[in-house]
Amino acid sequence: MPNTAYVYVPAPSRRNLEIGLDQGFWGWRTPTLDRAGARDAVKSLAVGDFLVLAYKGPNCRVEAGQWSHAQLKRVVVTQVTRPYFTSDESVWPDDVYPERIGLDVLDEESEVPGSALGADAMEALRLSANKQGAALLAAGFTGVAQFAATSADAPATGGPDSIEHSGMESAVAQVLVRREQAKLRRAMLNGATVATCALCGRALPARLIRAAHIKRRSEANHAERRLMANIMPACLLGCDELFEHGHVVVDDYGVVQPRPRATDTPDLRDAAKFLQGRVVSDFGPRAEFFAWHRENSAGQ
Repeated sequence: MPNTAYVYVPAPSRRNLEIGLDQGFWGWRTPTLDRAGARDAVKSLAVGDFLVLAYKGPNCRVEAGQWSHAQLKRVVVTQVTRPYFTSDESVWPDDVYPERIGLDVLDEESEVPGSALGADAMEALRLSANKQGAALLAAGFTGVAQFAATSADAPATGGPDSIEHSGMESAVAQVLVRREQAKLRRAMLNGATVATCALCGRALPARLIRAAHIKRRSEANHAERRLMANIMPACLLGCDELFEHGHVVVDDYGVVQPRPRATDTPDLRDAAKFLQGRVVSDFGPRAEFFAWHRENSAGQ
């Protein structure tokens, strides 16, 4: 069972929060972790554990339990990708924060009530606020699981909102990534019940259209994952998989081109060739991401 640590981020640290999320790191000043047990908590986090960053809550100088129904301006759920390490590399503008962990953003929400995380998680965040952003461990990952389960954004397992994410074994993490996909899909469709696949041009019921990352999610940074320019409507009739695995690419002119391989079957070659010459809709804003896909999709 993964561990979960909670870190409170005060209002003046908003810029640091954005930088950390975009760079895939979180860090602490050494004096912050010199306090009893603080460094041990960070060092106990392994790859796959959760780190919850909560931004801008109420006054922390209150009695234990007083945050259980507090409102948080923003909650970001991340998963540890690199355990504790030290570095003097410049990341944040105001200080070095040399004691660090690597992280991957799974989901975030604004205006989060304390009930979405639970009393134990909220108490950990209150204590973190009192300890200058030290990481506080909470029992298990109840708060993260509750956050995932109580959101209206969490779609049912399977269907067009489910996505693959290499190396992600935690069921809770998978739910959180599916929530991200559901949000992107809603933004892309904007209420439409019929959508056009960017690759084949077929108009299909929205349930057959996926919000596909052009630059793979696992390779994109936090900002790139949220950019609609990195998202395209790709149908589940074959276009999504052909593109995902690099059997077709989009050239510098926005034209779909097959990329045959020696291991392709005749039917697979025919499926890719069917898309040859199609002009991708709304190519311009997506050009740099299609270029990345061309250079990095071989053998996928």
